[in-house]
Formats: sequence, structure tokens, C-alpha cells
Amino acid sequence: MAIIPNYLYRMGKKVRLAQRYLCYRLKAKGSHGIHSPFVFDLFRQVINSQAPFPIFSEIEHCRRILSHDHRVIEVTDYGAGSLSHSESLRMISTIARHASKPRKYGELLFRLVRYFNSVQILEMGTSLGLSAAYLAGANPAIKLVTLEGCPQTGTIARKNLEILQLHNISVMVGRFEDLLPKALACFSQLDLVFFDGNHREKPTLAYFKACLPYSTDYSLFIFDDIHWTAEMEAAWAIIQQHPQVTMTIDLFFLGLVFFRKEFQEKQHFILKY
Repeated sequence: MAIIPNYLYRMGKKVRLAQRYLCYRLKAKGSHGIHSPFVFDLFRQVINSQAPFPIFSEIEHCRRILSHDHRVIEVTDYGAGSLSHSESLRMISTIARHASKPRKYGELLFRLVRYFNSVQILEMGTSLGLSAAYLAGANPAIKLVTLEGCPQTGTIARKNLEILQLHNISVMVGRFEDLLPKALACFSQLDLVFFDGNHREKPTLAYFKACLPYSTDYSLFIFDDIHWTAEMEAAWAIIQQHPQVTMTIDLFFLGLVFFRKEFQEKQHFILKY
């Protein structure tokens, strides 16, 4: 059996992702196709909002500096890896451009935190700290614990968060399996969880189940890259059908999960973003 070179394998993944995106665009609805008042307000006030906040420019200034940082670091990756790079040695600029969440999604995280008044927040997957900055920058009262598998990116993230003067964030470095119980012990409940690491089916579902006991009716769980691979799509489908989940919103690169008992029937939405 022929062995497929890594670059061809990654190219095949990108083609499949593009095909899935086209399917998403055909199904996704705008405001005129939303019949739920809750989702309509969320779409209008948060998802489709472009309201600026001063911290956005500060975080993006930090991103620009990182995108021109050509230092090479060794990346420890316990997850499914990258669609663009398989090498362990990477430039910081490459990580900033390809691994960190784009500004559009960082701003969405910020608006979601503000809209739902989330205070106790867990992030799984710190990278360079930009998404953590968007999450914690929404409110100084926020308590954010963020987990990162790679020691070198974790160190850079801490420095970036210090520069941004965000002191309400705790960065924990190590394997998620080891860190998650310690992180959960820091919370009485979880208002918001951002799952952005180890993009494989079994670990994703394990992290989801570990966080469930800390959820409330008003918690929001956000899953990154729900269509990234067939594994992630399988995990997303299982999460959607979980008995405690009452509503999900598919934004293609992000999946929002709600547990509100006010929704009488389980609902799933695919929205344009």
C-alpha cells in the first residue's frame, strides 16, 4: 500500500474542509430565517454585531508584533496537529498567523462573554494567549483559567497577557488530562468553556463530559473547529444529541452549546457568520 506524503495528506484535508464549508454556506441562515426570539436576538446583538471596543486594537497590536516575530520555538502538540504544518519547530509568526484564532472570532468570543455576563471561564488551548485576552478582556471581574499543552507557547502567552495588563487569567501548562481536574477545582460552576485543543473525537467528548457537572442552565460551551475533520464532526453530532443539551448553533468554525431548560424542544441552528 502506497504511503501518502504529509503535504498531500494535509492538502486532502484542506480540500475536504473547503467542501464542508460550501455545504455549510448552502444551509446557513441569516436573520430572516430565524424563528427563535432567543437566537434572533443573539444573532442581531452578538453574532452579527461589529461594535468596537478599545481592547480590540490592543490585542490586535499584540498579534501584529507576533506575526513579525521570526524566532523559532519547539511546539509540543498532544492533539490532532495542524492542517498547515507538521513540523515541531515553528516560527512564532507562523503560529500567530495560522494557529491563533482570527480577529473576527476573538471579537465574537468577547461579545458572547459580555452578552451572557460570563464570569467563571475555562479555556482549553491557550496558544499565544490572544483568544484568552479576548475572553478575559470583556470584564475585569472575570476569572479565566486557560490550559496549554506546549511549555514554550505557554511562556509566550503569559508575557503577552502581562503586556496587555490582563491579570485575571491563570495559564496552566501540561497535558489536558492532567490539568483539567486541577482547573475544574478552581470553579464553583462554569459560565463559559472554550474547547480549543486536541481536535480529536474521544478527547473532545471526554473534556465535554468532565465539564458537564460544572454547567448550569445558563452555561455556554463553545467548541472550535467542529467541521475540521470527520472526527470533530462526529464529536459535534454526539454533543448535539446529549440529553442535557437543549440548543446548538453551528457557525462552521465555532459551535455554540446551550443547556437552557426554557427551550421546550431540542433545537439546532446553522447560522451565517
